[in-house]
Amino acid sequence: MKKEKNTIKRREFLRKLAEGASAAGLLWLLPEGIAYGVFVSEHAGENAEHYYGMGIYVDRCIGCGKCVNACKNENNVPREPFFFRTWVERYVIFEDGEVKVDSPAGGAEGFPPLDSEKTNKPVIKSFFVPKLCNHCDNPPCVQVCPVGATFKSPEGVVLVDADYCIGCRYCIQACPYGARYLNPQTKTADKCTFCYHRLARGFLPACVEICPTRARVFADLKKRSNPLQRLMRLAEVHTLKPDLNTEPKVYYANLDGEVR
Repeated sequence: MKKEKNTIKRREFLRKLAEGASAAGLLWLLPEGIAYGVFVSEHAGENAEHYYGMGIYVDRCIGCGKCVNACKNENNVPREPFFFRTWVERYVIFEDGEVKVDSPAGGAEGFPPLDSEKTNKPVIKSFFVPKLCNHCDNPPCVQVCPVGATFKSPEGVVLVDADYCIGCRYCIQACPYGARYLNPQTKTADKCTFCYHRLARGFLPACVEICPTRARVFADLKKRSNPLQRLMRLAEVHTLKPDLNTEPKVYYANLDGEVR
């Protein structure tokens, strides 16, 4: 009975999460004449047959920042340059072994040109690495939350129930990927949700859809034939900080060993 009650509460949260999408102008995603909250309320739990993950081709990312802006617009992320659900980092590796990492405004406005003349050091290579919540199978954020506000959905998506969250920041400190922040408006923890409201309608996350080079791919890990399985089969795949045993579900193809 207790488990059934918790399930009902979670479904109510997912309904509210979807309702928030209407404020972001997402009503066009729905069939004509159906309210957003009603639709998700009726379909909550139907995605349990799926198990989602994301793949990133590091060598395809051009650092344009379109994914960062699309995410902010889609999910009403505060515009200040230190609140992000996804961001892009640039790694610059010099001949002497020094590694420089920068992410001005999270990469939302692109990156300034490299000027090796100012450093007087030759650059061996540079590349861009998109980052976000890794939606771990063994998420430390869920373990430390004292009120159960952070949880993993049946589809493997790690979410935050803002009605339960007390803003203690424990999950923010526990996340080894720096993927969470305290929303200054709601005073609750916030993070990437894989655009859960879009998944409920069968759409891709905004960052995946907007990418001009298809650096990001998204798929159901339960399906044998999909873009993510192809990435895993044909490329050398890594996850971030695998030694922590968080079991991330964001997979990087051709990731340099300097990336942390």
